[in-house]
Amino acid sequence: MGPEQHRLLQAAYGLMPQGVAENYRFWGPDRTVFVQSAKGCWLTDCDGKRYVDFRLGYGPIILGYQDARVDAAVIEQIQSGATLTGFSTPLDLQVVEKIKALCPQIDKVRFANSGTEAVMGAIRTARAFTGRDRVAIVEGGFHGLYDEMMWKTDLEQWDPSSGQRPPVIPFGAGIPEKSRDLMEFIRLNDAEGLQQLFEFKGEELACVILEPIIGNAGSISATPEWLAMLKSLCHQHGALLVLDEVKTGFRVAKGGAQSLYGLHADLTTFAKAMGNGYPVAAFGGRADVMDRIGSFKGGVVHGGTYSANLIALSAANATLDILMNTPALEVAHHVGSQLMAILKSTLHEAGVPVQFAGPPSMFGVHLGESVPTNYRDWRKTDNRLYEKFAWAMIDRGVMLEPDSREPWFLCEAHQTLDLDWFAQVTRDAIAHALKT
Repeated sequence: MGPEQHRLLQAAYGLMPQGVAENYRFWGPDRTVFVQSAKGCWLTDCDGKRYVDFRLGYGPIILGYQDARVDAAVIEQIQSGATLTGFSTPLDLQVVEKIKALCPQIDKVRFANSGTEAVMGAIRTARAFTGRDRVAIVEGGFHGLYDEMMWKTDLEQWDPSSGQRPPVIPFGAGIPEKSRDLMEFIRLNDAEGLQQLFEFKGEELACVILEPIIGNAGSISATPEWLAMLKSLCHQHGALLVLDEVKTGFRVAKGGAQSLYGLHADLTTFAKAMGNGYPVAAFGGRADVMDRIGSFKGGVVHGGTYSANLIALSAANATLDILMNTPALEVAHHVGSQLMAILKSTLHEAGVPVQFAGPPSMFGVHLGESVPTNYRDWRKTDNRLYEKFAWAMIDRGVMLEPDSREPWFLCEAHQTLDLDWFAQVTRDAIAHALKT
């Protein structure tokens, strides 16, 4: 941390808890980053150091920072004099029509401001439609920061050789124990566990919600067979399948992960790449399910002062148009494939086995001999070496999340990256990590 960032953090300690606006931005007293500017795929911190960025704000940037096409649409909307009226606008329809064109499983949509809000709306709607309360989630998945979804399997303290299941714990303080009562946990790609869930709890389940490609577990992915089995069991038992595409939507493919699997959910959540960094989200799905939302007696209440605000919708409208009509995603996938090839070559040269999970625009890097198939498998990879490697990359101007559970995100602007420079940085970083 340079002197200006150190000064800012010391001042911020008196103004915000931990000196940051939200927990995940605090990297400790000597590592917390304050960004001065961002353009394309590059960040510049407040001490003037530049980084090529593979965090991309945890995934929203799909075209690049300050994309002129998206920003022009937002500026035009601001200059029109209307950004928030509390009424519907024609732009609502335009964005929904683009979502439906990209994602044919979507009949109707409601907007939100974040992935958390989108998940809240989808879960509430699923409960209303089924008349049930219980929800099942997959170990390692992340579905936003609200109480019921803030329970996780504690792998940090779990010994894989113990033969015991890892305990389920809250993300932190302030989560009521009662919020755990309606939650069930299953392992990704565990057919036996899936059968047992529905055998014992199937008639109580409102829905199963999961990320088909887990964005908080190194892009570990469901197999097509397991996902098809899950959908079949949901429908046999009257539960809904909800796919959380907050991270994968409009990123791993134009139609999201569901277009890769050829399998469609009853409800889907979107956010992040939908607006190239502007705060916009949505959830949608089957018309009969979504029509439970409304002001009629017994209808689902859904709202939000800033939902479908025109700044967010103008960004989404422009971003989705670019993704539909240009090769932006193909470019991001191509660069991602090139980076994986470089990482594989340089790490193998150093004697470090490496595996990849997920699509090239959102790939996980796992140091080990096999690709993890579930969250517990991730615990068996060499996470300590990855953390050392990641910090060495950061020190050399490549911005990563030091935790290997966070994927590498690619955007269209990464096409400008000097791959020879990246390869040399990778060699230097892994050599440094192996020495420390």
